[in-house]
Amino acid sequence: MRPTRTELHAWRTFLRAHARVTRVLEAELVAEQQLSLGGYDVLVQLAEAPDHRLRMAELADAVLLSRSGVTRLVDRLERAGMVARERVPGDGRGVVATLTAHGLDVLRTASRTHLAGVSEHFVARLSAEQLAYLGELCGKLAD
Repeated sequence: MRPTRTELHAWRTFLRAHARVTRVLEAELVAEQQLSLGGYDVLVQLAEAPDHRLRMAELADAVLLSRSGVTRLVDRLERAGMVARERVPGDGRGVVATLTAHGLDVLRTASRTHLAGVSEHFVARLSAEQLAYLGELCGKLAD
């Protein structure tokens, strides 16, 4: 069954809104913090994880990147001293990414930029009721 024009309009509007907001947030993070939105997301996921560490596969699932994409991103963050990789004891193939103290400092600074952008480009444009409803709708899509 094909979507109706109204349904396609809703879909395309959703995609445009997501693309616009993420482009702006990415540009602000890069300009002010020299950190990509993907890099910020990796740091957040690690900061929120137990012991600030996740297996690479878990990290890839959490940030919605392919395993090869997250590997390249973690490579860049590791070179910058924000993330360290460690082998999992007793698991020859297991590797975890760990947030370093420097990575946590970078995240704290970058969070000010990112959260100000979220407030300006997302929260401020919707009422409290609209935000609650949007959260509910997106929850249904995410499940």
